[in-house]
Amino acid sequence: MRRCSQLLGGGSAQAAGVQVGGCRAACAGQPPLARSKVASLSKRSKVNGGRLEFIPPQIPTRVERPPEDEGWVHEVKLDGYRTQIIIDKGGVRLYSKNGRDWTTKYWPIALAVELPCRAAIIDGEVIVPGEQGPPDCPALEAAIWNEPSRLVFVAFDILHLDGRNLASLPLLQRKQALWQLVEHGLGKIQYSEHFEGSALAIFRAIEKLESVISKRADSGYRSGPSNTWLKARYVEEADF
Repeated sequence: MRRCSQLLGGGSAQAAGVQVGGCRAACAGQPPLARSKVASLSKRSKVNGGRLEFIPPQIPTRVERPPEDEGWVHEVKLDGYRTQIIIDKGGVRLYSKNGRDWTTKYWPIALAVELPCRAAIIDGEVIVPGEQGPPDCPALEAAIWNEPSRLVFVAFDILHLDGRNLASLPLLQRKQALWQLVEHGLGKIQYSEHFEGSALAIFRAIEKLESVISKRADSGYRSGPSNTWLKARYVEEADF
């Protein structure tokens, strides 16, 4: 099973008693073959019908401390760029948080999307994994322009799959569908594990972790600011 600690470095979440929910560059930087393939994706998107539309993302609300009551699961807050992958008859497209088409900037990820589905909308984050710690946010912008091969997409939600709108399903059902889809994606497409139990235990378990995203396990997906997704930074144990 892949764990967030593989991206973050540091200790094991399971060792700290936290349950891991597994449900189980711009075009100028592209080599000629990659430019040709990405151009082919764009060409197909213009001639084929049935295209899926970008869905504005759900945005977590900042809080002073994560919820500790039942009914919540927690995910590591990755310091990257919020990104949506759309797969349909038009090929593969990647969009920024604001709906801009960044497929050419993220071309190594676009070329790596070979998932067992006909159509999907996947929510996640593009990061540059740190060598011995958290994702390297300062290196992300440089990697996009100069070394895009370092980019990785970490998927944490799925909104559409093969003609079915999943947004109204409970979060854990969507995570189950997502896990089954990207289970074998060990390279450019990875799965973001969720953790059940105490958020404080997660901070103890993962070295250098600064923030977590807490989500209601039974909640649907709604675009815009949300009180069923909460973002909290690390606080001292005495504050819990």
